[in-house]
Amino acid sequence: LEMSLVSAPSGACAMAGQSKTAEGGSGAGSPAQSRLTTVAWVAALALGTIITAVPLVRWYRRRRNRKFEYGPVNLKEMTLAAAKELHAMKGPASPSERTSLVPDALLDLEEQAEMHMAPSAPSEEREMRSEILAQMGVKSFKRFLKDRKVPEPKRAKCTTLQLNIGLYCNQACSHCHVESSPLRKEMMSQEVVDRCLLLLKNSPGVKYLDITGGAPELNDGFRRLVEGATALRESQKRELTIIDRCNLTVLLEPGQETLPNFLAEHKVHVIASLPSYEAEQTDKQRGRKVFERSVQGLRILNQHGYGEGIGLHLDLVFNPPGPFLPPQQCKLQKQYKKELGDAYGIKFDRLVTICNMPITRYFDFLQKKGALEGYMDLLVRNFNEQTVPELMCTNTVNVGWDGQMYDCDFNQQLDLGLGRGLSVFDVTSLDEAKLKDVAIATGGHCFGCTAAQGSG
Repeated sequence: LEMSLVSAPSGACAMAGQSKTAEGGSGAGSPAQSRLTTVAWVAALALGTIITAVPLVRWYRRRRNRKFEYGPVNLKEMTLAAAKELHAMKGPASPSERTSLVPDALLDLEEQAEMHMAPSAPSEEREMRSEILAQMGVKSFKRFLKDRKVPEPKRAKCTTLQLNIGLYCNQACSHCHVESSPLRKEMMSQEVVDRCLLLLKNSPGVKYLDITGGAPELNDGFRRLVEGATALRESQKRELTIIDRCNLTVLLEPGQETLPNFLAEHKVHVIASLPSYEAEQTDKQRGRKVFERSVQGLRILNQHGYGEGIGLHLDLVFNPPGPFLPPQQCKLQKQYKKELGDAYGIKFDRLVTICNMPITRYFDFLQKKGALEGYMDLLVRNFNEQTVPELMCTNTVNVGWDGQMYDCDFNQQLDLGLGRGLSVFDVTSLDEAKLKDVAIATGGHCFGCTAAQGSG
């Protein structure tokens, strides 16, 4: 800029000097020549001024509109702590910057408080379900099976290790049987994570590592578990499917930008919740903005190869929007594929339909709405004995965030421990007799897994 400011007048002066010399050399020039010389000099001066002024104005505007982060005049304030604070600051949010669903989930939780009764203790729930079943002429699940000459579920070799690694979640779904929300802080410790990996290593018959929560991806031990299981799969050359029970919206949470690549790199089988292909129904059950973000999450997974038939499996899970049994799985799967494919271009492999379990948060909801008795009756009326031998409790060991062991995730929420309170630190393998010989704990909630096509 300084060069421009200097060169323009200098050039103009030089031209003026040349014109004077020219005039002097020719003696007394004619008036017409003098006027032409003057016009040329003025035009050159104007052009030089424009060339100089335009960048100057632009520079001044940029300087006026921009706020630089100058260091403090007091040099004692230039400390490392102050620098770290400065470096951590972020500029204005861009339109594409991620935002969390947590504030919306907290609002959903406040609204749900008005619809739910005060939470019941697990023992109170069990007693109330027993009373309702007694009124229907059903003494207990075990007695129900005995009266129908249906063998009780028997524990077989463990093929699935299911880990509930924490209750923190960016959503607060009204049907959630583990009562997850952004307010829950329970997380599996590194010590328990490492112990679970040891059990997995020492139990070659386990074919599935099923990681759930909460939103498991937001819990501290998730990536450590996946990486550890992947290393075991490769070093032991064993068949091991790693499952992530994903709520889809977690894929758009700040800090989870690398999650899709991580899942694909470790060939994690994603089983994702999506209770409807309709936005209104989904948001009513799972919270505001959930459907929109779930669609975005599914598209992200598709972009990373999930659901495209290249070995990255993506399954969806449907549960009814109220106290109903789910539709027939095969028919609903066909409808899901059509609706999601036509409207959003989404692909997935399989749809799994399950019942809402009448426990914890959903139990309180049904009770408040006066629908608990009717729903339990619906489940009992639709009992299907063919589901009993295939129940997940027959080949699954479930582990809570604190390391305690259970027959299934539902028993975990009802404090029905496996073998009177065994933990992962009481065994070194999932094939030990102290596990295999323990009877499966059952209750009135088991009718949720044995109704119609089954949910277990």
